[in-house]
Amino acid sequence: MHALRRWWHDTAGGLPGTFWYLWAGLLINRAGAFAMLFLSLYLTDARGATEALAGVVVGAYGAGGAVGVLFGGVLADRWGRRSTLLAAHLATAALMVALAFSRPLPLIAAFAALVGVAHSMPGPAFVAAIVDVVPADRRSRAFNLEFWALNLGMAVASLLAGLVAEASFTALFLVDAGATLTAAAVIGWKVPETLRRSAPPPPARQPTAVRPRRPGLLTVLSDRIFLVFVGLTFVLAVLTLQTSTIMPLAMRADGLGPSAYGVVVALGGALIVLGQLFVPRLIDRRRKAVVLAASTALLAVGFGVLAVADHLAVYLGAAVVWTIGSMLAAPPNAQINADLAPPDLRARYQSVFYLTFPAAAFVAPMLGGVSLQYLGDRHWLIVGGLGVLAAVGHLLAGPSRERHVDALRRAAEREPADRIPTG
Repeated sequence: MHALRRWWHDTAGGLPGTFWYLWAGLLINRAGAFAMLFLSLYLTDARGATEALAGVVVGAYGAGGAVGVLFGGVLADRWGRRSTLLAAHLATAALMVALAFSRPLPLIAAFAALVGVAHSMPGPAFVAAIVDVVPADRRSRAFNLEFWALNLGMAVASLLAGLVAEASFTALFLVDAGATLTAAAVIGWKVPETLRRSAPPPPARQPTAVRPRRPGLLTVLSDRIFLVFVGLTFVLAVLTLQTSTIMPLAMRADGLGPSAYGVVVALGGALIVLGQLFVPRLIDRRRKAVVLAASTALLAVGFGVLAVADHLAVYLGAAVVWTIGSMLAAPPNAQINADLAPPDLRARYQSVFYLTFPAAAFVAPMLGGVSLQYLGDRHWLIVGGLGVLAAVGHLLAGPSRERHVDALRRAAEREPADRIPTG
């Protein structure tokens, strides 16, 4: 019993009530956000669209997501985290209802793009609010729980989506809207505004390393230390997306069908749901750069092994390796992103960070497909080599990143500490 209490304390102890309401809203939202998983099937089966046209509409959703990430980051810093979350959730629910009853394909495409905007807006606000309310020494466990909730919610969504879609595509959108409204209700009822508004210190008191040079997003885009970290995260995202973009093609070439691919994906999801809660005790006392280097190296090994994979057992073994890498990477990746952001630009930094994922979703299939076609199994050696380079990059960038974080922390300590409600 003592060991169980100790594990719970190390995994989830000491987190404020506001975090848990944010976590609950995130879990509910992700568990119910399954309509867009079936958008292409809905378009081809129910609306009579060609596969090419369905791809264009789904692409419009993705393009809207890139816009929504930046828009959500700016709003969360200017308007507030709570207001941005509520506006995005309410807009998403309304657009889902509109999609449920829309029939012309151009109208569906327009609504899909707007859903992409609304779906992506909460991301920076969620993370910025978590950073606002969770003390720095407990953020690693908070981000670990956030990653776990995202994957648990996605697993639930994948299960429910198939069942609801069998009954009605219209119900798919309406249930999604209902889950989104439920998440909005939790946030509106229990989550206070966490954005601290305080006047910046005089320019002479700001350390050169942390003094904003340009307003708004331009400050983020001129932060070289942060952009190096974003670039390394982009590589991590490209590696991770191999599982959903290129690996199915490689498995088909090896004579393995969709059911085999489903087993590999399900194994990864099960490992995350069962094992993610044990990650904090493994990494809390280790340098984040070292953890990220090790996790990226595991991804490199896992995908590199696919160069010699021709049986399902090899794919399953490789999936265990790269999934462990993903599990180890999630908490320090999110915490470094939070630590590098000045408090007054926190959500904007999150929005630029979040852009790595739609960018990787574009690059991974485009270049990966060409690479697999012309290089065959050697594609996986390139992927593995890219992961090794990123692991080395984390080790090289770690010291300057840590010094920059220390400078930001010292500057923040000199500012008046306004009380933020934590519930």
